[in-house]
Amino acid sequence: MAVTDTLQTTVQTQVDRHVAPRVAPAVRWALGHALPRYAVRGSARRGDLHGQLIEATAEGGYPRDLMEAIRAEGPLHKSKFAYVTASYPVVKEVLGSPDVRAGVEFAPDGGPLATIGAWAGRRAPVGPLTRPSLLVTEPPDHTRYRKLVTRVFSVKAVQRLRDRTEEIAATLLDRLEDEARDGDPVDLVAAYCAQLPVTVIAEILGVPEVDRHRVLEFGEGAAPSLDMGLPWRRFRQVEGALTAFEEWLDGHLEHVRRHPGDDLLSQLVAARDEGVGLSDLELKSTAGLVLAAGFETTVNLLGNGIALLHEHPEQLARLRAEPDLWSNAVDEVLRHDPPVLLTGRSVAADTEIAGHTLRRGTMVTTLLAGANRDPEVFGDPDAFDVARPNAADHVSFSAGRHYCLGAALARMEGEVGLRAIHDRFPDLDLLPGARRRETRILRGYATLPARLR
Repeated sequence: MAVTDTLQTTVQTQVDRHVAPRVAPAVRWALGHALPRYAVRGSARRGDLHGQLIEATAEGGYPRDLMEAIRAEGPLHKSKFAYVTASYPVVKEVLGSPDVRAGVEFAPDGGPLATIGAWAGRRAPVGPLTRPSLLVTEPPDHTRYRKLVTRVFSVKAVQRLRDRTEEIAATLLDRLEDEARDGDPVDLVAAYCAQLPVTVIAEILGVPEVDRHRVLEFGEGAAPSLDMGLPWRRFRQVEGALTAFEEWLDGHLEHVRRHPGDDLLSQLVAARDEGVGLSDLELKSTAGLVLAAGFETTVNLLGNGIALLHEHPEQLARLRAEPDLWSNAVDEVLRHDPPVLLTGRSVAADTEIAGHTLRRGTMVTTLLAGANRDPEVFGDPDAFDVARPNAADHVSFSAGRHYCLGAALARMEGEVGLRAIHDRFPDLDLLPGARRRETRILRGYATLPARLR
């Protein structure tokens, strides 16, 4: 028996060391991307609206017509693979239901595919959609993680950061002004929209200035990890970015442990070391998500806002005449062109939503962008109106227990960032060549060329 056990252990060790690193990524890609991509394309060709919508979101697309077609099918439309809704009240109901959990489960009822998927998933790099990420955990763990970081992102804490955010914006705009003196175009995403939020979140988390460009690179490389149906090469690039981020985060957290400060990461590490906080994996997952999510969507908010105000000069003129509207304008940008188009959920227990009985394991796609244009809630929903009375009712920050904990920070950064650049450059002129990010879930600009005067 001892010889047999030793042999089994030896074989398992060799498999883990030599076979798993090559096989597990292929399994993750096949189950999470190749098979769903093949199925979705087939359903789209056969007229399935949800499949067509997923296909249309490739490379930064915003399929308004398909969202409206889904809305016309009723509050909760049953597609080939999932229920899907563009109804504001149904989106809120799904996101707030205790019977619906975050994320999408593959083969939730078990079986060989679930077993293989679980094996491959244990070897995946830490990412936003791998447990124990805040995005895909539920109470009580979700409550515990969130409690440790919420105080840093409270409305009161964010207001204390406003002065520093204004200083950062002014410094970045000084640099832009210097670059613009010779009349050459500048890319506002690279030089401003990305730099402002990454600097703010890096200071909150105690990331040294020398590492901030790496954080930006990691965020850009890992953003498609939220998407489904990635080609093999793109999938490997994304997992490579996540692996590099995890390695950097290991080193940074160890540095914080040796040289603690008064930043959030130091507080999390201290809580971990005192045995009342997070495990090593939970610490790394939470720190990585807060760092990446702390700037990724705000980059999109700023770029989308600059583009919308350029397209609607009469709205920008109104903001100049009524500057108290800037805060509301940020919410209208979030409503009209949200940084996150949709989010997926899985039914954890048989439940009823919008008159439909949903069985455990059923997938539900909530179209945040569609809910933000629900005519039953937002009058003249396709109009961009910085004075819209209920602009803040949008669901761009999700809803329920997974409501974005950085919402107050994003709103503040959006208000400071958009107002500052338009005050400094009142004749800002966007140039041809703007390009959207090639992501399905996140929506923003990869490049936004402008001439500043």
